Amino acid sequence: MRGMLGILAGVVLLVASAAQGMAAVDHAEFVKGPFKSGSEVTKVCLECHEQQAADFMKTTHWTWAGTPNMVKGMEKSTKKYGKSNMINSFCTSIQGGKDGVVHESCGKCHAGYGWTRTDFDFTDKGKVDCLICHAQKGNYTRATVGCDIDKKSIDKKAMDLNVAAQSVGLPTRKNCGACHFFGGGGDAVKNAGLDSTLEKTKKSQDVHMGSKESGGQDMSCQTCHVTKNHKIGGASSMMAHYDTRVNCEQCHSGAKAPHQKAKNGALINKHLATVACQTCHIPFFAKGQATKMAWKWSDVGKNITAEEQFDKETYAKHKGTFVWGMNVKPVYAWNSGMVERYMVGDKVKDPTKPVVMMRPVGDIKDQKSKIYPYKLYKGDQPMDAKYKNLIIFQQYKSLWVDYDWDKACRLGAEGTGLPYSGKYQFVNTVAYIAAQHEVAPKEEALQCGECHMGGNRLDWKALGYKGDPMQKGGRFAKAAQKVAKK
Repeated sequence: MRGMLGILAGVVLLVASAAQGMAAVDHAEFVKGPFKSGSEVTKVCLECHEQQAADFMKTTHWTWAGTPNMVKGMEKSTKKYGKSNMINSFCTSIQGGKDGVVHESCGKCHAGYGWTRTDFDFTDKGKVDCLICHAQKGNYTRATVGCDIDKKSIDKKAMDLNVAAQSVGLPTRKNCGACHFFGGGGDAVKNAGLDSTLEKTKKSQDVHMGSKESGGQDMSCQTCHVTKNHKIGGASSMMAHYDTRVNCEQCHSGAKAPHQKAKNGALINKHLATVACQTCHIPFFAKGQATKMAWKWSDVGKNITAEEQFDKETYAKHKGTFVWGMNVKPVYAWNSGMVERYMVGDKVKDPTKPVVMMRPVGDIKDQKSKIYPYKLYKGDQPMDAKYKNLIIFQQYKSLWVDYDWDKACRLGAEGTGLPYSGKYQFVNTVAYIAAQHEVAPKEEALQCGECHMGGNRLDWKALGYKGDPMQKGGRFAKAAQKVAKK
């Protein structure tokens, strides 16, 4: 009888879960504890959701790699790239150290249990962490997120796995933010305008995520990042792969097309062929709290006394020196949808110039390109003085403890297979990180005079124009003239 009731309960749950909009199925009826570990919870989840686990294991959230379909020159590559084997200018890489020991730290944001070394079994459904994305109560947390070892982001309240398991539902901003708010080693570090203040915010910070009380829409992340079979839409400028794109036209088109009631709507809409929505509607980012704008790794181990910026530390002996920015005006660049990316092992052609870690592909001559806003992030990191490639060093359980760069570089080579000559030098780096969040209320969108007729918001010449296109003509001016002559 107990088994039959269990089967019936499972059927009811599956039917309910399949229904559209069923966000709050009470799992207290189906999930019984007590649980001593997250993997024990997963075992119970799999009784009804084995297919969902199988779907999830096909996503980049699980594999941390995908075909580099957005990296210029690598579009046809069948080799997979992602967080598992790429390098950035924040905590740099999870590959450093023998057997991938750095996974113990950076891998804590992976939605699975036990990826502490390179021999993780990606085929084991029992290792899927369902709770990190679906638990709504019980104070579920895995550990310090990102690669931060300062332990400031750990919620010290008691965690109750039983409550967490029984509270599962559709992911909220808090679920997604558990990792994405804290990318790069701490809150507000990596992304432009994506931090923990968005968990509960007002329309003035973001019209989509702001509370209904403040006039916002209180949207969940997946409202825009549409999800199918656990594959989540979106293309990060910091990654190599995407499954599907996210764009404003998903909602703002047809009967909901923008600027229909605007006084100069027709004139504004002419900009849409050249200017991305974000350019006008995200005039500033990092409105909720300061974001990291620069990271100087070469200062690790020094005895530096530095004052805080925006209540953020500007120096940590195990990490180096930081620069923070709040209410930051973006820089602007053309983007056709692809990126140029520094990949592990690439040679640095000119060490005297900043190494471009990532930047958008596009220019004024490419009619598919539009002008987008970016966070221009600067830093430095070690390069092999002989082989001229950026070094993947072991920060966790090495540099962060003894501040020995040569040792960290040698140990890092054991995890990557890249040769280390025994000599290193620091080179400057730069990265263009897309500003996609903190969409301002329409009253705060850029006005004509901020870019044109003396406005200095855009550097027209840097973008390839002869000057203000209102005065000098835009990139479609010649084409328009040809059409007029016909």
